[in-house]
Amino acid sequence: MSSSPAADEEATWRRRLAARANNRAWTLSEQTTRTPEEDREMLQAAHAAMYLWSAIGTPRNIALAQLLLGQVHALLGDARYAMSYAEAAHKYFSANAAEPWQAALSHAIFAAAAHCAGDSGLHERHYSAALALVATLPNAEDRAVFDATMKVVPRPRGRASHESA
Repeated sequence: MSSSPAADEEATWRRRLAARANNRAWTLSEQTTRTPEEDREMLQAAHAAMYLWSAIGTPRNIALAQLLLGQVHALLGDARYAMSYAEAAHKYFSANAAEPWQAALSHAIFAAAAHCAGDSGLHERHYSAALALVATLPNAEDRAVFDATMKVVPRPRGRASHESA
């Protein structure tokens, strides 16, 4: 008898752990303030989610993990990684049939990464695209997910808030 878990049991545990790490990182990323310890936890959880999803997830799971990493790195001021992850995720969601909330979130996080990188034109374009897509979100739950992220995405100059668009 083998002491290692069956492949399907391992995959189930990886999914559970990936979802838990993913949810924790998103929760931390939506906070308007974090302690340095929470910043470290957010980064570690986001990378753990990516690691686990890359082993057992679909391409969509991986793209969502890239969105999360793009957001986390943008929040932490790491423009190189923020842009890399945001661009990869946006490319996936642009090329595949993304749900409206995924497309809106992809633009929002690309806007955050562009802001972090100091690219005001790209920031404005993706921020505006995110706002245009939010009008297509079919239900309140999808809008709440979008709003939780948008409250930490820096607004382009001259914009009062994303609700006023």
